[in-house]
Formats: sequence, C-alpha cells, structure tokens
Amino acid sequence: MNQNLALLKLLADETRLDILNILFREDSYVEKIACELSLTPATICYHLKKMESAGVVNCSRSQFYIIYSLNREIFNQPLYELIKKDEPMVAPEEKYKNEVLSHFFRYGRLTQIPTQRKKREIVLREIAKQFEQGKMYDEKEVNEIIHRYHEDHCTIRREMIACGILSREKETYWLN
Repeated sequence: MNQNLALLKLLADETRLDILNILFREDSYVEKIACELSLTPATICYHLKKMESAGVVNCSRSQFYIIYSLNREIFNQPLYELIKKDEPMVAPEEKYKNEVLSHFFRYGRLTQIPTQRKKREIVLREIAKQFEQGKMYDEKEVNEIIHRYHEDHCTIRREMIACGILSREKETYWLN
C-alpha cells in the first residue's frame, strides 16, 4: 500500500503528468522533453529521477543519451489495483470479537465475566477452545481448564452449559 500511495502522490504533479504523456507516445531523453515542455533540463531530470525511483519510468543508455521509457505494466493495471489495500479486510463481527477479547483478557486471564450476553458468549467460546471435541471430561478436569482463565470456575462452567457450549450428564461434560 505504501508503494501505491507513493505512486499516486508522484502522479499528483502537472509537470510529471506532462512528462508521462510524452513518454506514452514515445521513449525520449531529457533535452527533448525539456524543449517540448519549455522547461530546463535540470527540472526534467529532477522529475525523471523521482519517477525512476518510484518505478514509473525506466532508463537505458543509447550512445550519448539516457533514454527514458514508460513502465507500462503500472499503467496497464486497473486503478482499483493501485488503491486497494493488500491486507485482508477484517469482518465487522471478527473485529468486534477481537475487541471484546482484548478488553476482557489480560495476560491470558479473564479479568471479569462480561454482563452483556453477547460479550459473555464470545469470552466463553474463547475458553471453550481448550476443550477437545468428542472427549469426555469429569468435573475436576473442567474446573482445572476453566481455572486457568478465571478463579470462578463454577459460574463459568454453569454459563457454558447455559449457552450450549458444554453439555453435562451426571458428572461427565463434553464440548457441543
């Protein structure tokens, strides 16, 4: 994204756009571009160096001149490719879940049991990741797992059953 941002900033200059228009037509050299735009060769050189460092133009030596050519790959891609972000978009639900978890967990421990049902269920499902699917647990094992996160293992165990995360029959528990 930073590279694309630099490219878009680079293009936000009238002189550079004029130079690019010339290079769209044909490869050229500094003095010829300067003459065509009625600017000094030093000014053209300055802009071409910036465009070369951004990868917009390429240069090659031909006898006594340095010939500049357009990097057409950049301009053949759709504008969307330049403005889209490379990092994956996080779904709003996932972002909310991450915010809840970062608020209620400190150093891997649950700081408090959320009062809101939705937040409480997010926290309980995070703790439930420690249970294996299909494995049967006795009450002591369930308490030990929950106690790693919070000292009130009784409340959390009851809440996990009430939310349908854990099931219980007599003294045996399992993950739904």
